[in-house]
Amino acid sequence: MLKTLIVGASGYAGAELVAYVNRHPHMTITALTVSAQSNDAGKLISDLHPQLKGIVDLPLQPMSDISEFSQVDVVFLATAHEVSHDLAPQFLAAGCVVFDLSGAFRVNDPAFYDTFYGFTHQHPELLTKAVYGLAEWNHEQIKDAQLIAVPGCYPTAAQLALKPLIAADLLDLNQWPVINATSGVSGAGRKAAIANSFCEVSLQPYGVFHHRHQPEIAVHLDAPVIFTPHLGNFPRGILETITCRLQPGVTAQRVAAVFQDAYGNKPLVRLYDKGVPALKNVVGLPFCDIGFAVQDQHIIVVAAEDNLLKGAAAQAVQCANIRFGFAETQSLI
Repeated sequence: MLKTLIVGASGYAGAELVAYVNRHPHMTITALTVSAQSNDAGKLISDLHPQLKGIVDLPLQPMSDISEFSQVDVVFLATAHEVSHDLAPQFLAAGCVVFDLSGAFRVNDPAFYDTFYGFTHQHPELLTKAVYGLAEWNHEQIKDAQLIAVPGCYPTAAQLALKPLIAADLLDLNQWPVINATSGVSGAGRKAAIANSFCEVSLQPYGVFHHRHQPEIAVHLDAPVIFTPHLGNFPRGILETITCRLQPGVTAQRVAAVFQDAYGNKPLVRLYDKGVPALKNVVGLPFCDIGFAVQDQHIIVVAAEDNLLKGAAAQAVQCANIRFGFAETQSLI
């Protein structure tokens, strides 16, 4: 039984991790923690997230020194990137396997963090060791990793939609893929802010041309993209509509075959034979659903996922299952 610590358990993704780990037959929750300064310290997780009432009624312990929590096998960091940046090296030194849901180790280039995250990365040696946890594509690397950087929610859907097409050389990348993506308000986290208040949110793009997920997507696709995120006035889920140009002569049948080759045996990606997915198909579920349409040399790919699940907690647990040799969907479905 793997002794498991969840840091940042009070947030939305943290609570989903709690539910998954609690019902995992090979993991046991050793502790749930929040920062020592958090207003949630000392409260029960089930008081903050009533769906866990009677299921997980553990307290959220304040953590200022990792030494009292370091005797665990697995650590999930559902924390801000600055916090993960500081905590991950300490848990790795204690021999833990770390699954980081922040952006702190997703790109192996220290300059990326100066430019897009506004801080200088102090652990470039860990950037070279961290494995990017896009589970369907990095399965073998994840199996041997000590530090797994779980992809961002927007990049997960975008890459799952585009990687098969790029790998098979089906796209004319002289026309950059255009990714229009909309996320529910939970993607902004649980911390209260006027801009994220449900009554204040109206469908609106943000981070136009400079959102930090754009370079994450482009780096791991090894292809330029135009990425425009939108905030929608709904609680959770991501829908991405991606417009690309196909190479001459590429048919819809060829596209379908490529997607089938990539994901036919991947249990958490669901392909649509006809039509395209909607948010309601994935909310509360650990899947990324993908559908597409072709007209002449143009293709529109639509990908949908729950931003808190396949975009965060479910993918983290999927990576843990791969890492420790469990069934890939263990506790997820």
